[in-house]
Amino acid sequence: MVSLTINGKKVEVEPETTILQAANKLGYFIPTFCSAPGLSLVGTCGMCVVQVDKTGTLLASCNTPVAEGMVVYTDSEQIHAARREVLNNLRAGHPLDCLTCEKSGACLLQDYCYLYGVFQMDYSGYKRKYELDDANPFFIRDMNKCVKCGLCVRTCHEINGAAAVSLVNPGANVEPPVFNESSCVFCGMCVDICPVGALTPKQRLGKGRTWELKRIKTICPYCGVGCGLELQVKDNKVVNVEGDVTSPVNRGQTCVKGHFGFDFLESPARLTSPLIRKNGELVEATWDEALSLIAARLKQAKGEELAGLASARATNEDNYLFQKLIRSLGSNHVDHCARL
Repeated sequence: MVSLTINGKKVEVEPETTILQAANKLGYFIPTFCSAPGLSLVGTCGMCVVQVDKTGTLLASCNTPVAEGMVVYTDSEQIHAARREVLNNLRAGHPLDCLTCEKSGACLLQDYCYLYGVFQMDYSGYKRKYELDDANPFFIRDMNKCVKCGLCVRTCHEINGAAAVSLVNPGANVEPPVFNESSCVFCGMCVDICPVGALTPKQRLGKGRTWELKRIKTICPYCGVGCGLELQVKDNKVVNVEGDVTSPVNRGQTCVKGHFGFDFLESPARLTSPLIRKNGELVEATWDEALSLIAARLKQAKGEELAGLASARATNEDNYLFQKLIRSLGSNHVDHCARL
């Protein structure tokens, strides 16, 4: 273990732990744009700087490992001044349309400017003039709002593996990322991790402000893996879906169906009651009537006359019980829709 002192408090952490992780262990908040759990450490945004030892040296806490006897300060006027400088530079070229931005209320740039009192425009700056890119069927890209943190790039490369997002001119003159539609799998993980309004789901547009949405955790209905989802709900309607980062199954990761395929919820074609075929037509019935009919038909079937078609959307446990039921009734004809 490595012992160090942060803001006068001693803490012991594992070797290779970063200053940011050690500070979080003690409950100290350090702002950052470019750092996220599970991603490589780059230390490019400059927001997470802290003072180390008595020299007053400012270091990026997100990618600086702890050292034995290190003395760290996370809160001082020098640190605040450095963070305000970062925010001033970002604001200088950032669209100030917070009143209508879909990310308002969940934007880190907005939050940090409020936290450090960056209210005025200290620099005129160069306003970028990228055209809105709505070629993607599921989300809109506004690179004028990009803070060039690189989270979308590292998420796409290191977690998803699609490598559909790349930085242009990495380094001091880095440009906003470019997207390769041919390798994009539309998982939407880049959208979820974006700290500002550069990436916005199309289904989310105009459906409610962040603080109006109720968050409800559930399980994805599309397959038997059981990924955790977090629904964003307003007026009893789902307006957006994100992966549940606390789920041990997917840890916030999603596929395109789990993330964007929820429009069926409000479809007028959804069944609201069981249907039974009578005189060649399907008519509505009660559950008792439908289940009684199913039980009667199962009793009539003999051996191989019966076949069972299971659902790939059900859990493995439910499908196991289903095939046991069919076999107990004398048939080995069991299949499901995802076999091919």
